[in-house]
Amino acid sequence: MVDPGDAKPVLGWLAEHPDYRLTDILITHHHNDHVGGVAELKQATRARVLGPAAETIPARDIALVDHDRLTVLGLEFVVHAVPGHTLGHIAFYHEDATTPLLFSGDTLFAAGCGRLFEGTPEQMHDSLERLAKLPDSTLIYCAHEYTLSNLRFAQAVEPDNQDIAQRLAEVTRWRSENRISLPSNLALEKRTNPFLRTRETSVKEKADERSGGQNTSQSAVFASLRAWKDKF
Repeated sequence: MVDPGDAKPVLGWLAEHPDYRLTDILITHHHNDHVGGVAELKQATRARVLGPAAETIPARDIALVDHDRLTVLGLEFVVHAVPGHTLGHIAFYHEDATTPLLFSGDTLFAAGCGRLFEGTPEQMHDSLERLAKLPDSTLIYCAHEYTLSNLRFAQAVEPDNQDIAQRLAEVTRWRSENRISLPSNLALEKRTNPFLRTRETSVKEKADERSGGQNTSQSAVFASLRAWKDKF
């Protein structure tokens, strides 16, 4: 279980599936919509709680820092420190030859990224660049289904990007059918997520237009995009 904001759906599912047991709870950061169910779940299941050392996490058993390794259900994960959304935010990466996966919390979303509640644009940009170096086949399990609104913003940034247009049409259809759009994958994000495309000329030009001047670094382009998205 990753980032349980509410214990009730989890406990309900466990009651309906008695052959399953909750053994581990992974936490990416301290916001209540990610930890609100932790204490109740731990009390009910005695699950092990693992979360960032730099933040206050309820009922935490193991405090994690960058590069730590842990094993859950036979899968080994590596901790990546990704400050920005919060200062102590971490992500969990499982390396696999065919299907690597990332629990990215509120750092990397499908077609977007999290708001900057505590960190700086430079920190968040560096965190996203770090995640972008993972294999293109990495499956992205983010914490929120914001894909449709994120793609509308992405299209405003790059109106001529056909990958964004195709993905927007696809996700619009999925959401009309009450289907989720997750997981994403890193290759798709590199083609359609403006926050991973700050080096692209089309993205920089739009950021410069919004800023009313030249953004002289990729982190400055990111900051311009993030400020725009906050009001989009």
